[in-house]
Amino acid sequence: MKKTNNHITHLLLSALLIFCGLCSSAQDIHFSQFYEAPLLRNPSLAGIFTGDVRAQIVYRDQWNSVTNAFKSGSVNAEYKMPVGGGDDFITAGLQMLFDRAGTVSLTTTHLLPAINYHKSLSSERNMYLSVGFMGGLVQRRIDRSKITTDNQYVGGAFNPALADGETFINANYSNLDASLGASFNSSFGSEQQNNLFFGLAYHHINRPRNSFYRNVNAALHPKWVASGGVKFEVGDQAFFNLQADYSKQGPADEIVGGAMYGYKIGDPEMPDYVVHVGAFMRLRDALIPAVKIDYNPFSIGLSYDVNVSQLKTASQGRGGFELSITYIGFLNRDNSTREKVFCPRF
Repeated sequence: MKKTNNHITHLLLSALLIFCGLCSSAQDIHFSQFYEAPLLRNPSLAGIFTGDVRAQIVYRDQWNSVTNAFKSGSVNAEYKMPVGGGDDFITAGLQMLFDRAGTVSLTTTHLLPAINYHKSLSSERNMYLSVGFMGGLVQRRIDRSKITTDNQYVGGAFNPALADGETFINANYSNLDASLGASFNSSFGSEQQNNLFFGLAYHHINRPRNSFYRNVNAALHPKWVASGGVKFEVGDQAFFNLQADYSKQGPADEIVGGAMYGYKIGDPEMPDYVVHVGAFMRLRDALIPAVKIDYNPFSIGLSYDVNVSQLKTASQGRGGFELSITYIGFLNRDNSTREKVFCPRF
């Protein structure tokens, strides 16, 4: 009986994944380490780091304890440079995404260039208003040979030579997508050692179609994302980093947030390592313990979703494993930002 129930669970989840790909209500790709994929949160968060260049990779493997579900990857890169002889900056970025789900290999890829302008609001160069735009190509495809429907069963026997009965012609389609956002960031404290930021983004501003049937009414709902974070020191060696996002897309919404405790090993000004330990919560969905190690100029982060939603029985509490790798560095050039900006240090 247990084996039969597991089989039914697999079939139901596979059907759910197919349905999400064929209709317009599918949700966007998201990561538990959302703080390591800034362009997905808000294109105006491009360039908000201490350095000239940043490159990040995030890989997510979710729900394999239940079925062949989600494998997602994000690669983003940013290049920041001063504008003219003033205190303003401009950042060029690129966000690439890959997601594969389900038995039919529903695959989504994104190629999204981004641009962001940072306007200085203070002569001390510790307060900036940023406005960003991101837009590019999105492609979705499925392996139609792996679809099975009732139309292919005759007398209880499966016949793959029969048509599946679906009316869509192409097993792949592409569309353009665009996002824009604004954010504010600043450093504060006696030695400008603390940082904060908050921002608001509007995704899918062109409402791209999201259906293999090419239904004109099957358009993505626009998505609002409000983001915020603060980093504050609690001594020479230790600090807290708090991050949170609120997303609203059509009838669906999501709140995720939490904190990391960081400890500097070695000289506080030039530590050998920084170790971060903390946890995040995706409301009504998952508890996310996370660890991160900084070894300049690299950072490596690990997290794991512990499912607390209504799917916890089927998933046995297991959710998604995530790995992130980040590189942040300065370039050996005359117009480096090394001495030209005090914030931020997230």
